[in-house]
Parts: sequence; structure tokens; C-alpha cells
Amino acid sequence: MWIGWIEFDILLGDIHSLKGKRSVVRPLLAELRRRFDISVAEVGDHSQYRRTQLGIGLVAADRAHLVEVLAAVERFVAGRPEIELLSVRQRELHSED
Repeated sequence: MWIGWIEFDILLGDIHSLKGKRSVVRPLLAELRRRFDISVAEVGDHSQYRRTQLGIGLVAADRAHLVEVLAAVERFVAGRPEIELLSVRQRELHSED
């Protein structure tokens, strides 16, 4: 069994309130869940209007599938025009590690 996760540090566009932040982050989280069948949550910068951190986790039977899905998720997030991706951290672990 392979376990992988990826963390994104994101700068949001022209946002002036937490309500505006939610209007960007919630649809992004929902689309990631729907498109990739992964676990995803906002994991940091909750009180800042223009910043957020997202955490995404996945369990897979083989490493190739895990790497493929995490790479597709990163491309999807990086391609969103309403956000600027500041950093990405990724890790994969085998259950016997």
C-alpha cells in the first residue's frame, strides 16, 4: 500500500474578505474531490484573506498510480488562473517504511 500527500501554499487573487476567500477555496476543494477522488482540506492560513494552504491525501495500491494522480492534481491547481501557487511539498510512503 502506498500513501501520498501534497501540500500547496497558495496566494489568492484580488480578495478582500474571508467570504471572498471562501468563494474561491470551497469550489476548488469540491472540484478536486470530484475530479480526482482524493481527500482534500484547507490546512493553514485560515484567518488570512489572500493566503491558504491545502492538503491532499491519497492511498493507492501501487506507486505509479499514486505519482500519476498527485502530478495531475499539481498540474490542475497550478493551472487555475485565480490563484498563484507559491510552493508545493509532496511525499510518498510505502506501508512497510
